[in-house]
Amino acid sequence: MNKALTITTIAATVFVGYAAYFDYQRRNSAEFRKSLKKKAVKHAKLSEKIEKETKKSKFEAVKKALEEDLKANPVPVDLAEKENFFMQQVALGEQLASLPDQKIESALCFYKALAVYPNPTDILGVYQRSVPEDIYEVVVMMIAAKPPPAVSNVLNPELKAEKPEEDLD
Repeated sequence: MNKALTITTIAATVFVGYAAYFDYQRRNSAEFRKSLKKKAVKHAKLSEKIEKETKKSKFEAVKKALEEDLKANPVPVDLAEKENFFMQQVALGEQLASLPDQKIESALCFYKALAVYPNPTDILGVYQRSVPEDIYEVVVMMIAAKPPPAVSNVLNPELKAEKPEEDLD
């Protein structure tokens, strides 16, 4: 017991001594403060670089999954089929959202439902309120990778406005 107490006391003394030395250097040594700032900036740049690479690889994975799924299961174009397809995709997306390892599949369902919905801004607002945040982010990535035609029309109203003007001239 006495040996354990001695070892603990020595370890605590060394730790307190190091903390006091570190604090003294931080307060009084300009060179030490500069080195700490350099290390902090270097760490921030490294973490930012890693974050960008992670986002880029995630975006590429989402884009690839979207393209493969749209080739295998295209979105219907018939108006009667669109309503039924929308309901099926939203229901399937909600079921998959409850499973932890099915984020991309769930987002694919919500994306396809968005692609057939006549007013995409309304459904995006509903998604933002009701869909889990991580899945909503994947849906937004999918829209950025390949916007559905309904979303493209909303994002680029100038293109729609230019066509009628060209017809009038």
